[in-house]
Amino acid sequence: MVKRAGILLTLLVACALAGVLTASVLADTPPGDPGATAASTETTATIADGVVLGSVAVGGMPEDTAVQALQARYARPVVLRLGHLKLRVAPADLGVDVPADAAVARALTVAPDTTLGLRATVNVPAVKAYVARLADRYDRKPVNARLLLRGLRPYVTESKPGLVIDKAPTVLALRTALARSTGAPVRVVLHRPQPSVSSKSIRSPVIVIRRGSNVLSLYRGVKLVRQFRVATGQAIYPTPLGAFHIVVKWKNPWWYPPPDPWAAGEKPTPPGPENPLGTRWMGISSPGVGIHGTPESGSIGYSLSHGCIRMLIPQAEWLFDRVNVGTPVFIVSA
Repeated sequence: MVKRAGILLTLLVACALAGVLTASVLADTPPGDPGATAASTETTATIADGVVLGSVAVGGMPEDTAVQALQARYARPVVLRLGHLKLRVAPADLGVDVPADAAVARALTVAPDTTLGLRATVNVPAVKAYVARLADRYDRKPVNARLLLRGLRPYVTESKPGLVIDKAPTVLALRTALARSTGAPVRVVLHRPQPSVSSKSIRSPVIVIRRGSNVLSLYRGVKLVRQFRVATGQAIYPTPLGAFHIVVKWKNPWWYPPPDPWAAGEKPTPPGPENPLGTRWMGISSPGVGIHGTPESGSIGYSLSHGCIRMLIPQAEWLFDRVNVGTPVFIVSA
């Protein structure tokens, strides 16, 4: 009996101690954390203060935050300056890939205030194709100035320089900006070929003949130099209308009868006072038509010729010395 009583007493003491220990553990367990029996030992790695990765200050950032910061920086659109234009292109469209995880893992191992380099990889064929598309869209040839007739006066159109994108240096600059993501704009390298004929260079003589008024005007560029009364073609042999130019200049020309009914039976006439062409002939690009002097001064101011433009002989000589082969000749109906 005594032995059994001792065993029973021992069991009671053990149970009491177990209850005290259980109560102690339960008392140390935070409310709302059922089943927790040990404190967590997991920690997030943090980059040392002052560390710069590429151009991104990642010091003091947790690892995942630093990765996100790098990815956001390298995803920013790159700005290109093309003359006065601003263009934007997304790095993802040009195959940019930044090794953010590996770069941050390295940054975790360095001392405070360390600066590390970082370059993204770039799809070079994609960059070249993008620059080629820019060239296709924006390249243009220079525009030469042109001499036209507006109303009854010469008019010079504006010349314009061309624009050509220099692809190789532009590709290199864009690749560098994408790989480093500095945020600086990329200047597209341009050439501006100049027109061979500028607006300011057109100072050559221009002849305007008003057939209805029988007036010939000489311009130098757009500036009027002198006007003359002339004779133009009869209704049956009208002086042609249009844009022409001087193709030949002869001093003291021979006159050869044209194959027209009005000249039937006529013979060639050598230079001299009886020559119907006077002393000067300026043939234009309309066959058989020219500007020339005439001994028939009474025809000046009327439509009496056979299609040519007649001038007084001294005036034809003056004009002859101031025009060239190639000089434009505009003949209008006014």
